[in-house]
Amino acid sequence: MKANPDNRKDNVERIQRNINMTIRNMELADEMMGKTDNPKTKEELRAKNEKREQALKGMRGEIKDEADAKENKNL
Repeated sequence: MKANPDNRKDNVERIQRNINMTIRNMELADEMMGKTDNPKTKEELRAKNEKREQALKGMRGEIKDEADAKENKNL
């Protein structure tokens, strides 16, 4: 069985799409926190958003690396 070649053409776009979805999920969680009186739910949503913030940092670093690699390949 032959391995598929590494196709990185759309990595920047894919990562950006994931960033956008993560930000949207954070916004939805913030809205939900404002609408609920349940302290447990608020804490769970806060914790999820903290994890999402960490994921965003990683994705932003990854998108920068991919963009740099794409640019250097075109030189």
